[in-house]
Amino acid sequence: MTDALPPCPACASEYTYEVGGLLTCPECAHEWTTEAEAAAEDGVIRDAVGNVLADGDTVTVIKSLKVKGSPTGIKAGTKVRNIRLVPGVGDHDIDCKVDGIGAMQLKSSVVKKV
Repeated sequence: MTDALPPCPACASEYTYEVGGLLTCPECAHEWTTEAEAAAEDGVIRDAVGNVLADGDTVTVIKSLKVKGSPTGIKAGTKVRNIRLVPGVGDHDIDCKVDGIGAMQLKSSVVKKV
């Protein structure tokens, strides 16, 4: 093995290994792709399609989401206006207000820029 795999971004373990297209950490069970690692290094937050997101954008939810305390949740196709990007808050990197639900955080992987 001539290529050294990168350490785990979650726990910095050097014992990572590759399974299919994913890099996996045996210590914390974190899985990631090399593309996700490159995007994280850029500091740019992208939507599910790959468009670059910015503060104040309007996005559409691409799949239905369950929300604790809400009987209906968020349905696919719901528009969310005036988002705010907050990198580094786990997987949820968008702060927003959803009509009928209220303030919440969303993952950029479940939205598409309008």
